[in-house]
Amino acid sequence: MTQALSDAAPQAPQRYVRVLSIAGSDSGGGAGIQADLKTFAALGCYGMTAITALTAQNTRGVSGIHGVPPAFLKAQIQAVVEDIGVDAVKLGMLHAPEVVDVVAWAIDHYRLPNVVLDPVMVATSGDRLIAAETVQVLVRELFPRAVVVTPNLDEAALLIGHAIDGIDALDQAADELLALGAQAVLLKGGHLPGDEVVDVLLGRGGVRKRLASARIASRNLHGTGCTLSSAIAAHLALGLALPEAVERARAYVLGAMATGASVRIGEGHGPLNHGFAPVPTHRLPLL
Repeated sequence: MTQALSDAAPQAPQRYVRVLSIAGSDSGGGAGIQADLKTFAALGCYGMTAITALTAQNTRGVSGIHGVPPAFLKAQIQAVVEDIGVDAVKLGMLHAPEVVDVVAWAIDHYRLPNVVLDPVMVATSGDRLIAAETVQVLVRELFPRAVVVTPNLDEAALLIGHAIDGIDALDQAADELLALGAQAVLLKGGHLPGDEVVDVLLGRGGVRKRLASARIASRNLHGTGCTLSSAIAAHLALGLALPEAVERARAYVLGAMATGASVRIGEGHGPLNHGFAPVPTHRLPLL
């Protein structure tokens, strides 16, 4: 066996498809960087993290937040990018203006590609996760630098200054979000009532698409937004164009929701089933 292996033709050097999550940690494992890493792995990508904040959190809610010093966040990003490299970036909980500034610097300094911004402001439990003064900085610095921004209805209402009353109001709200400087917006309509969930994808290049699916009855919805944005970033890293990346990410989330709906983890909002259909880690030639 040893001789046979030594006689085999040498393989060309390869690397994994690499996705970096810059986000907060969820000690309960359902959202934040924990959900991101599970999603990257399930979709065949190599996941990395730069942690912005630690949360004391479970399925019932958030009981504490401890921010990471901006200088140490910068050190994490530098360590990852300068050694391993990045094919896409998912941005999650960025709780303070100084944290946003570090991320904007990193995107420009390293020319980070395929940046997906999930403007995490409110947890599934209703807990506020971002300081009010951070919102304007987030919009100014990161909306133009991201390939797509993925707010839910509560986050979108905070951003545009008014509630979104129904499905018919989604398109206008997406236009308003795009006017804030985003390159593209995926406005998630899951918080609206009804048997159908409708999301709107709107881009500056003329992309305007409604994505609809039957509502899945489940209390296990913790981390849905984190998972969707991570799945979009993973598919962008794999080379898909944004509309197809969004469609495939959405299909993955629906599968994770459906296969995790009957599971009981904790006493509150449980997690998705991220590992319902994992694929092997994708490899690319090392150039």
